[in-house]
Amino acid sequence: MNLVHKIENWGDHHHPMVLDITRIALGVFLLLKGIGFMENSAYLKDLIENQHVMPVSSDLLMALVYYVTFAHLVGGTMIAIGTLTRLASIVQIPIVLAAVFLTDFFQSPVNTMAWPSIVALVLLVLFTVIGSGPFSLDRYLAKWEA
Repeated sequence: MNLVHKIENWGDHHHPMVLDITRIALGVFLLLKGIGFMENSAYLKDLIENQHVMPVSSDLLMALVYYVTFAHLVGGTMIAIGTLTRLASIVQIPIVLAAVFLTDFFQSPVNTMAWPSIVALVLLVLFTVIGSGPFSLDRYLAKWEA
């Protein structure tokens, strides 16, 4: 059994129900962030432009805006209902990692905008390892097929 199967097996057997509530809350949070970015894409565009990490063309900038919005909408929904949770978490990690490291958190730890991103990043890594849990669409469909 390779490492991925060992991690998946461990995650399936060590999953308290409180983590399902946390997973649903994280999914709803990401979904709401995606809706917010969709309603105000100019804010997200300005947020990406003002980082000055690399020169970004207007086409690449719009592709990033659409990627972040789509990933939050679809990934947040998938995490909330518990289907393909590991995949949805892996897709979300680079976005949230950029949100953590591109803020001014390291100059001012009192920055309140960075804390939700840090908590979301930790939870996404956690759900990448442990999966969706017993209260999820994946588990329901597996029981329904059997």
